[in-house]
Amino acid sequence: MAAARSARHSRPDHADELSAMTYPLIDAGRLWDRLMELAQIGALPHGGVDRQALTPGELDAWRLVIGWARAAGLEPSTDPVGNLFLTLPGADRSLPPVLAGSHLDTQPTGGKFDGAAGVLTALEAAVTLAASGLSRARDLTVVAWLNEEGSRFAPGMMGSEAFAGGRTLDAIRARTDPAGISVGTDLDRLHATFPDLPRRPLGFPLGAYVELHIEQGPILEAEGKVIGIVTGMQGKKTFQITITGAEGHAGTLAMAERHDALAAFSRMAVELYETVGGHDPVIKFTIGRLRVEPNAPSVIPGKVVFSIDLRHPENTVLDLLAERIRAICAAAAGPCEVVADLLADAPSNSFSPALMDRIGAAADRHGFPSMPILSFAGHDARHMEKLAPSAMIFIPCRDGVSHAESEWAEPAHVAAGAQALADVLAELLDAVPGIPFPEGGPR
Repeated sequence: MAAARSARHSRPDHADELSAMTYPLIDAGRLWDRLMELAQIGALPHGGVDRQALTPGELDAWRLVIGWARAAGLEPSTDPVGNLFLTLPGADRSLPPVLAGSHLDTQPTGGKFDGAAGVLTALEAAVTLAASGLSRARDLTVVAWLNEEGSRFAPGMMGSEAFAGGRTLDAIRARTDPAGISVGTDLDRLHATFPDLPRRPLGFPLGAYVELHIEQGPILEAEGKVIGIVTGMQGKKTFQITITGAEGHAGTLAMAERHDALAAFSRMAVELYETVGGHDPVIKFTIGRLRVEPNAPSVIPGKVVFSIDLRHPENTVLDLLAERIRAICAAAAGPCEVVADLLADAPSNSFSPALMDRIGAAADRHGFPSMPILSFAGHDARHMEKLAPSAMIFIPCRDGVSHAESEWAEPAHVAAGAQALADVLAELLDAVPGIPFPEGGPR
């Protein structure tokens, strides 16, 4: 909290204005009920959710959330890449809006809160502010980004990256899932399902961006904190490695004559785990997906495709290990050919000190124990930080578990995060005249 506290103490000219402001209280019961209702879409037997990007389940989630938004007077819209926007109009529609949200898609065996909590707490804040009577100089837009998880279509964060100009629409539309279905095919189906939604351009000026998320780690729970003031995000690189050998008869071809793609993978995996995975105590190295062709018991594998997820807080380490990955794969390929495609390259980043200050002040105002914390997982805020002052609010999750059916957040913690988010958004919408925008104004 030291950074947040020092920032607040450096702004005494704002303190009187903020202390005099009335902060509307969110409806914790309504928020929790909506989270549980949303979790029924794609519900799994053991309490989790399977609602992957652009599946019928995600379209059903759109219908539900759009219904809630329209009932509160919010205006739904979308864009060419399938991001969903729900806008509470402000007095001056020409001002850059404040965005808040996360994503609605899940892992195949995901939980109820990853992504969904960020969208629904932002929606709850917007609904609360709509009913509060507070002045709003600018729009507040709740966003649900396309394909944050990357479980069905790789890489993840497609919607926010396209919005920020980091990846072209054509490149995204060309990506396919394991069944060969393209993003473009399912995007066209999504837009045909919601023909009445206005279509916004891909990317528009922002005033600020704030995203709430479960921590997906154990630190807040261990420290007894309810609000995490996210200082930044560790960097991430993802690779798709393709090994091409030659198929052959398992009973007739001599070992020395084989171009066995799976054998090449085995050599690579051992060296990658030892050299890259063992680089230092904070490295995160994962081989998460493996496809073997033709995947038949009596056929020598002719092709292997596997994924690498590499994360580290220091960009120089990420760059060094990326080169080692390429070198290890080339050296271990043997008689096979290998191609290492870099699918995503997201350097570590820092968030807005002024927004961190506001989050810390909101936590103090309501008596929520808080602390600064680094995000070890990737989030859409990574891309928004390039466009406008951005920040994240973390809330605890039980045992730090996420991307699993047992993922859980306490109702009181969800409510606390939503209240802190609503406070910050009320300030950013210029409900109190004269409070400067973070870092001197929207960009």
